[in-house]
Amino acid sequence: MKRIYLSGPMTNMLDLNFPLFNSTAASLRAAGHSVINPAELNPDPGTWNDCMRRDIAALMNCDTVATPPGWEHSKGARLEVLIAERLGMAVVKAHDLVTREAVTPLEQKH
Repeated sequence: MKRIYLSGPMTNMLDLNFPLFNSTAASLRAAGHSVINPAELNPDPGTWNDCMRRDIAALMNCDTVATPPGWEHSKGARLEVLIAERLGMAVVKAHDLVTREAVTPLEQKH
C-alpha cells in the first residue's frame, strides 16, 4: 500500500480546491491506499505559512506525491514536489495514478 500525499493548488482557487482534493483522495482510498489530503489537514486554513508547516510535516510520512493538473502554478505544490524529489519520493500525476488503480484489477482478471 502506498502512502500518498496530494499536492496541488489551493490558494485563490474556488472553495480552496477542496472538492478536487476530496474526490481524488476518495478514489485513491477506494483503491486501498493511505492518503494524506491537505484539505483535511487544513479545514480552517489560517495563514499560508501555517498550512505549509502542517503539510510538509505530513509529507514526510509519505512515499509518493500525487499532483493534479495545474500544480506547477502553485508555489506550495512546487515546494512540496521539490522536497519529495530531493528526498527520492515518487512524484506522479494524480489522474494517472487513479486511472491505473481503476484499470489494474480488470487487467489482472484476463
